[in-house]
Amino acid sequence: MFSPLFHSMTACIGMEGKAVKAIFFDLDNTLIDTSGAGIVAIQKTSELLKTTLGLDETTIRSICDKFKQKLLHECFDSSSGLSVDEVRVRHWEESIMETVGSCSTPSLADQCYYMWKNSRLDVLCLSPEVRTLLKQLRSRYKLLLLTNGETRTQREKVEAVQCEEFFDAIVIGGDHAEQKPCLSIFTFCFNLLEVEPQDCVMVGDSLDTDIQGGFNAGVQATVWIKNAHSAVLDGSVQPDYTIPTVLDLPTVLAQLS
Repeated sequence: MFSPLFHSMTACIGMEGKAVKAIFFDLDNTLIDTSGAGIVAIQKTSELLKTTLGLDETTIRSICDKFKQKLLHECFDSSSGLSVDEVRVRHWEESIMETVGSCSTPSLADQCYYMWKNSRLDVLCLSPEVRTLLKQLRSRYKLLLLTNGETRTQREKVEAVQCEEFFDAIVIGGDHAEQKPCLSIFTFCFNLLEVEPQDCVMVGDSLDTDIQGGFNAGVQATVWIKNAHSAVLDGSVQPDYTIPTVLDLPTVLAQLS
């Protein structure tokens, strides 16, 4: 479905200016619908809580909202001696305790966490359209996946959606001292692909990490995926291009000449 546009894009790029050689992609809510998968996972866990505790919908919603807030503000520190799984089990335990005053079954927090985790991974996927796009792009560019997050968590997502074949390299922020938007991780990526910053395009859904990071690193262009989950904060960096879905990326690449 992209072939005519890709032929046009190939003719355009390189006629003037500096040709794009590499594209860096974010993962969550850029290539895969992590937020949507999270909604499904919370629904499944709510059903577990309802069956186990017999609580009303409002109380269950409060437990789940507390967990989501803890997850949102999580600062995982491997030096604590706890695994990310253990930290997130604790999130569920605290959310239940804070809402109902006790955790009736010692294993309930574990059950909630693994229901949430496995349900989320089960529904994460690269759509057929995104897979086709990446395959076609890789015939013309070097592709790199650059994702923030704890190493094991992000690696599990990569494995679940089976996207390794589409990339020349996969870089997970948790493996490095600094993550996006810091310059150091972008410099690592440039060296890994043997490209210059001006050879690259950064594509992602976060203005604060993906777009700001690309700007800090001096890439040729930044492309913001403005979807239903995207947030715009005061003082956010301005992307060079804004599109509603990564499937519109070929249109942007055709303009870069």
